Amino acid sequence: MADRAGKTTGHAIWNLQERGEIFISPGAEVYEGMIIGENARDSDLDVNIVKEKKLTNMRASSADEAIRLVPPRILNLEQAIEFIREDELVEITPSAIRLRKKTLKANQR
Repeated sequence: MADRAGKTTGHAIWNLQERGEIFISPGAEVYEGMIIGENARDSDLDVNIVKEKKLTNMRASSADEAIRLVPPRILNLEQAIEFIREDELVEITPSAIRLRKKTLKANQR
């Protein structure tokens, strides 16, 4: 689950894709409590999906390497309804299908 609102970055997705399967692509708008992927464990994991890469004046030999992202799993309506648990909702808009927690704030869950 996203722990803050903002636009997702490729750098953050690249760091998180080894923990599980991601449902959104870089540049997508997210908000706190939005489900952004499936964790390998049963417990919920709050992550910073909007983290940007730190910029410095120093050049590193590995700084300009291209990152490779696994394509996100885009869920249709039926898959989203099958995926959710009792404390989750499917949010449907004309442009997107999103998964979210019923209670968005992490400290209230």
